[in-house]
Amino acid sequence: MILPHPVSQGMAEPTSDFDPYAHYEEAMIPMRDGVRLAADIHFPVDEDGDRISDPAPVLLVRTSYDKSKEEWDTVRDYYPQHGYVFVNQDLRSRFRSEGDGRYYHTCNPWEGEDGYDTIEWIAKQPWCNGKIGTLGSSHRGIVQTVAALHRPPHLVAQWVEQAPTNIYAHEAREGGAMCFHMAAAIHNHALDSHELRDNPEGVLAVAETFQNMREFLSNVPWKRGKIALSHAPHLEETLFNYITRGEYDEWWANENLDQTPYLDRHADIPVILTGGWWDPFAGGTADLFVDLTRRNENPTHMVFGPWAHGTQRVDATHEGDVDFGPDAQWGMSKFNPIRRRWFDRWLKDEQNGVDDDPPILLFVMGGGDGNKNAEGRLNHGGYWRNEQEWPLARTQFTSLYLHADGALSTDEPEPDAASITYTFDPSNPVPTLGGSVAGFSVIDKPEEGGPTFTDSPPPGQQADTILQHSYSLVTPGPMHQAERPELMACKPPYGPLADRPDVLVFQTPPLEEDVEITGPIEVNLWVSSTAPDTDFTAKLLDVYPPSDDYPDGYHMNLVDSILRCRYRNSWTEPELMSPTEMYLIKIPLPPTSNLFKAGHRIRVDISSSNFPRFDINPNTGEPMGCHTQTQTARNTLYLGKPNMSHVVLPIMPVT
Repeated sequence: MILPHPVSQGMAEPTSDFDPYAHYEEAMIPMRDGVRLAADIHFPVDEDGDRISDPAPVLLVRTSYDKSKEEWDTVRDYYPQHGYVFVNQDLRSRFRSEGDGRYYHTCNPWEGEDGYDTIEWIAKQPWCNGKIGTLGSSHRGIVQTVAALHRPPHLVAQWVEQAPTNIYAHEAREGGAMCFHMAAAIHNHALDSHELRDNPEGVLAVAETFQNMREFLSNVPWKRGKIALSHAPHLEETLFNYITRGEYDEWWANENLDQTPYLDRHADIPVILTGGWWDPFAGGTADLFVDLTRRNENPTHMVFGPWAHGTQRVDATHEGDVDFGPDAQWGMSKFNPIRRRWFDRWLKDEQNGVDDDPPILLFVMGGGDGNKNAEGRLNHGGYWRNEQEWPLARTQFTSLYLHADGALSTDEPEPDAASITYTFDPSNPVPTLGGSVAGFSVIDKPEEGGPTFTDSPPPGQQADTILQHSYSLVTPGPMHQAERPELMACKPPYGPLADRPDVLVFQTPPLEEDVEITGPIEVNLWVSSTAPDTDFTAKLLDVYPPSDDYPDGYHMNLVDSILRCRYRNSWTEPELMSPTEMYLIKIPLPPTSNLFKAGHRIRVDISSSNFPRFDINPNTGEPMGCHTQTQTARNTLYLGKPNMSHVVLPIMPVT
């Protein structure tokens, strides 16, 4: 996909003083069961500010985050100026929409039918020309894909941003462990929920949980009816499903939670997918691209940037402690014209070159000078590149073996290579230092300088009022892998993670030439444990050499993941471990694209916890989310032939 010119052919960008930008109306759109969903409709206007009467193409967003929020200003201001009707709709039982109060976070079984009914209602309106496109990120992306499974006849094209297609695998139970950012996200969704409309006590309880999020995540298992979400019982139900349904069962297999078994029903329409290298749903984005490309005749495109969840819409060039250079910046001023160009092709039939675009645009990170910039961030750099397929056809999948002396190399270990044993203590987990998270909100307590919540904000203002004080419990994106006093689970002396006895570090010698890794990664480990169940984690890092700005070097996390060992062979049929047996486990890591400069090292860290990104395995083998005790585990990693632990890296050939 080639980056477009900022304007379509023959059309100047509108000026900021164009007022009014559109004619606004609110509609209550009826669903097949009689429930009405509230939608803001923004119509194009003429130079006098009068609504244009000619039928127009329509762009639709369906949101759980309030259709009227200011965040939509730069979108609803923009598209009517370019001849589109823009419709933003609250999901069922959210904000101004009707419903019976049931709302299950991203697990609502009616979204496919509601999406279909909304699209087809719009198509019947005299102001619609019969061509409808959908857009939106995260939850707003999930409902797009679910709607596409129902094939509404007037759905013409989609732009799906950073959305999972399998809630089990991508959002809630990666590798079989619970992703704790979803605990915070569900509390976010409880604010302004219909269940808390007339319950100020419940609203203040949720606000208090945000101020005690560290303690909340540390004190598992939770008890039903004893947490703030008991005031919003349907969301409480979702939280307990997330933490207790460790096996992939019939609930997880519903189309509203996992679209992948149903993709043969997906509408054959042009779809563009966007992802970020630090978005927790990156793997789902890449997998959906492969699936739709294989199934559909219409084009599927994909964009991957150096972004965390949602940050492609932000005018910034950095994530975490790392800056990627000016080319990394998108923001709405760039994003809106790029996105409009896609819809102009399919909803207006403009021959604007989209058909000739390569299907993939990705950002290759790295290549910077490694100095600290004026904002105190590492100059890592990077650049955009077009590609044709995924994984890239020229990929050289290369095995690098883990050696007892900490080496990581293409040389196979000797048959008598030593194993390494370490202690995993659930009371002293490895802290999460940066990474792929979404909606991981926490608020400082009053004694820490945070607010005191005494009055419940009114419905519709609860999230905005309370979460304006929030920040992310885990830094989205990369950061130097050394503990810090302000981060959860970190302890004195706050040294590098590489110095912890429960973190096994394997790294190459300083590279003699640049090495690019682009694509999915797989970590294959031979392991055993004294516990009936335990976790193994894997993390890929780009290690900078020491410099004046970074005397200890800079250990930059790229991607990581986890495997709960009871699910090593099956997500549906768990198997506990025997202390006398050795097991081969596979930990797939999300895709990335990074240039490791000459002088850097490629590093892989192996451990058994990554908290609070993932819940901590109690090592007891008890049912998920219901354990009664914890125990330490002695975990062993095997290295020698024939049980050679190794990582398979997607290396690009030198050109």
